[in-house]
Amino acid sequence: MRTVYVNGDYVPETEARVSIFDRGFLMADGVYEVTSILGGKLIDFEGHAVRLQRSLDELEMRSPISKDDLLEVHRELVRVNDIDEGMIYLQITRGAPGDRDFAFPDPETTTPTIVLFTQNKPGLADSPAAKKGMKVISIEDIRWGRRDIKTVQLLYPSMGKMMAKKVGADDAWMIEDGYVTEGTSNNAYIVKGNKIITRALSNDILHGITRAAVLRFAQEAQMEVEERNFTIDEAKEADEAFITSASTFVMPVVEIDGIALGDGMPGRVAPRLREIYLEESLKAAV
Repeated sequence: MRTVYVNGDYVPETEARVSIFDRGFLMADGVYEVTSILGGKLIDFEGHAVRLQRSLDELEMRSPISKDDLLEVHRELVRVNDIDEGMIYLQITRGAPGDRDFAFPDPETTTPTIVLFTQNKPGLADSPAAKKGMKVISIEDIRWGRRDIKTVQLLYPSMGKMMAKKVGADDAWMIEDGYVTEGTSNNAYIVKGNKIITRALSNDILHGITRAAVLRFAQEAQMEVEERNFTIDEAKEADEAFITSASTFVMPVVEIDGIALGDGMPGRVAPRLREIYLEESLKAAV
């Protein structure tokens, strides 16, 4: 049985409790992060901690824990649950004021709720899916405008994944004003020639921690990177495509809306970037 962390306590998962009045439950008034674990160490912890604080600041929510203490909680959960490869999910909400109200509760009297739990994923780095690539479909992007804040409002991304599964695909890329924004839980890229193309940072997409690392490694490897909008039709004509996220690292995309890219197999760029990312991230893991 897993040990989880709830508001300062380590408890068995069956004993974990959060109030029915918690605003994360009632209003999706919360933010989250997912940090991968490889070799029992945390990948990109600093980046996730910084983005967490940014999300909290944007929602005028205070953190119930310091960054140093948060790191120790992550490490303790890895230790007690004996995780070699997997993930840690972290969620902070505005708390449970004792009743339901649209207005924010007084932060002096309502303490934010914090929960963390591990997910054991053996074989995370050596994923079979990375060798064969994934298939995506395109769907309309109807999410709210502040996608740069990593909130727990994940209903439409969940619906998008189900839309993909219903037609035998793995995920969906969302389209707004004719341009790809991102995947349901990942950043999206295409490759044309030797150029990696991905949408620039704005409020329209999540500022991916893995995205930042992968683009930095790509430039260090003398790969050309262009940050701009691209259409779904342009993506279908690309030489390669891929996604990045904390849980998939770099994952090749081999089909979009039923149209195979190249020969329908992972190309040269995405597998190489995955290799570099894993190698460099393991060196820096904590």
